[in-house]
Amino acid sequence: MKWESTAFVLLQLIVTTHAYAFPKPTQSSRWATPATTGTSSAAKHFVSRSRSTTSLAASTQKKPEELRREIAERNSLVEDEAQYAVADGELLERMGTTDAVAAEETDVKTDYTDMYSRMKRMTKPRAYPLFLAEKGVEFLEGTVHDIAKSFQRTAETGAATSTSDVNGSVGQKERVVVLGTGWGSASLLKEIDTDLYDVTVISPRNYFLFTPMLAGASVGTVEYRSITEPIRAINPQANFLEATATNIDTKTNTVTCESVICEGNSCDIQDFSVQYDRLVVAVGAQTNTFGIPGVKEYCNYLRQVEDARRVRTSIINCFERANLPGLSDEERIRNLTFAVIGAGPTGIEFAAELRDFVEEDGPKYYPKLLQYVRIKVIEASPMVLAPFDKELQQEAIAQLKRPTMISDPKVAKLLPPNFQMTELLLEASVKEVKEDRILLNNGQEIPYGIAVWAAGNGPIPLTLQLIESLGDEQASAQAVARGRVAVDCWMRAIGGQGKVLSFGDCSCMFQQQLPATAQVASQQGEYLAKLLNKKFEFTPALTEDGIFPPPRKDPARTQTSFSDAIAAFASNNYEYAKPFQFLNLGILAYTGGGSALAQVTPVPDGASVQGKGKLGNALWRSVYLTKQVSWRNRLLVMNDWTKRRLFGRDITRL
Repeated sequence: MKWESTAFVLLQLIVTTHAYAFPKPTQSSRWATPATTGTSSAAKHFVSRSRSTTSLAASTQKKPEELRREIAERNSLVEDEAQYAVADGELLERMGTTDAVAAEETDVKTDYTDMYSRMKRMTKPRAYPLFLAEKGVEFLEGTVHDIAKSFQRTAETGAATSTSDVNGSVGQKERVVVLGTGWGSASLLKEIDTDLYDVTVISPRNYFLFTPMLAGASVGTVEYRSITEPIRAINPQANFLEATATNIDTKTNTVTCESVICEGNSCDIQDFSVQYDRLVVAVGAQTNTFGIPGVKEYCNYLRQVEDARRVRTSIINCFERANLPGLSDEERIRNLTFAVIGAGPTGIEFAAELRDFVEEDGPKYYPKLLQYVRIKVIEASPMVLAPFDKELQQEAIAQLKRPTMISDPKVAKLLPPNFQMTELLLEASVKEVKEDRILLNNGQEIPYGIAVWAAGNGPIPLTLQLIESLGDEQASAQAVARGRVAVDCWMRAIGGQGKVLSFGDCSCMFQQQLPATAQVASQQGEYLAKLLNKKFEFTPALTEDGIFPPPRKDPARTQTSFSDAIAAFASNNYEYAKPFQFLNLGILAYTGGGSALAQVTPVPDGASVQGKGKLGNALWRSVYLTKQVSWRNRLLVMNDWTKRRLFGRDITRL
């Protein structure tokens, strides 16, 4: 949604003005060769082939879900994960300019030529009042454009019409292939003009997932389908392929993929390739285990719907197992000890949602077991919720340690005196995870029933393969990027010559480090789509001194607007596209018991505006509700909240 961001922009504009004046298809047809496909323009660029390494006889004995799991596991294995360990992306908001300085030191360009000096100047952050004015005008322009386009859209049937591509010739549109269906990709698909581009989206999942509410889905506060939206509904004109990209050949502009193909009851894994003119890599990241033994084997994650479903089932398993006769108190405590490793937003919100489940629904379903429940939050650093100010961090700790609230007095009497359900272990790093206990580096052992790992991001193999294929210039930037695709301020991959673009968690803007959050990825995807729509030249010729310049305006093709004029004035740059600049709209975290934290910084490096308790919870709910991608999702989420309030959470295992 655009309107809530604009309201925030207008609020910031008012605050900032005062601050400166007075001292943020069917599957079978999609795998066809060009000679047999005629329904989709994008399908003409596919070449398919069966996997020579997979026996059809063996594959037919497996279910499609098993084959998809096999693909996912094979394409998530990364050796020596610890070398790609980076700080929580949100922590970078608190780290000053250390990484930015490192980026400058690793920059391969050391000769201060005219073009290099101009690029240094234009990539500096634009003055904040002008930047807010630019974002406000940009919103108005987008609204007017959407209204005008809805009036111009007519019922097109039948005959295909020739379309002018971005190079000005009449004929085939430029082929843009998008890898991933996360926050950045969803924003790009909402904005990109499919009249100009032939867009193909490739992802193993055919939906967008509202990840901030996965913690709630893992305990039944909301249902999985309420926080997902079919990717085809976001942009019906884009072609979608449900597959996993396994290799990118930047020399032949080809993406190799594999997918599960079923005919009747027979299923097989099949390879195919897709040609592109421009590639957008937004595959995100995966959980980084930092090479700690046992994490992959015994811990649960919270990144996908499958993870939340697995956690939800495991929680109920723990309670049902603890309810069996013949167990000692120690065995029941072990079964009902929930270990949460990582005290960032994901870890804290999961612990809060789990505690809500125990306090609100436990008395109804498991009244005699509540005295055995233990929630242990384990964090290697000395703080929780690193992106927040210290005052709000202390509020989060206070919420975690608050007395257990059981509304039923009969059940409350069953709890031992001074019962403490939640324990916070700071500066406690994990040494090893075993099947039934966690070993800490300080020698402490924590028996557990279920462990949820919510610490750290790491690259997927495809990202590492792309980095290697982009050559020496990309490799030289890895001292800062560390397993992420290094990109410039226009989302162009270093070494990709403007043909490979990337944003989100799998990328790193080495001129300025940004937090690995949904907010950043969403803004980057929208920014890139608008640059593409305005027909900037992403692959301009090298300058005489060998520097690859920013996307250039072409007077005959490029369509600029008033917001671009404001950005050009702010950066004194009238020849090239404006670089990406992040607008921090604030951060939120649910802390349980109907309370949440909200923090907004109206002016960079200025004092933050904070909300906590019931006020923070109202902000948290309203923002998460308005940020849903469709009215369908909003109604479903509101319905889930209402059902939970009236009837409680559903503990049925299906």
